[in-house]
Amino acid sequence: MKNLIKVALVSGAMLFAVQGMADIVKQDTTLGKKISHTAKKVGHKTANIAANTASAVVDKKYEGKCGPNGETVYINEHSHYYIINKKGHRVYLKKSELMDKKM
Repeated sequence: MKNLIKVALVSGAMLFAVQGMADIVKQDTTLGKKISHTAKKVGHKTANIAANTASAVVDKKYEGKCGPNGETVYINEHSHYYIINKKGHRVYLKKSELMDKKM
């Protein structure tokens, strides 16, 4: 019985000693932020390319006009004018917002 108590005390002491020596691991959050920022940029660029490709195939390009920053203007089946922004979303424009293309 005495040996069982000794073994229990020694194992308990070892358990607390090991936990006391364990140090909290500090994670570098800047790397995670950089990765998530880069992943967002890649996602937006992929969406932009996919949307531009799909628009070029399905819809007509407005040859004589461009968007406010020189973007390509597309015309959908309902005769609405739109451009593709940096995130790959359609931004619909009024006819008054279209600019003449500089040649």
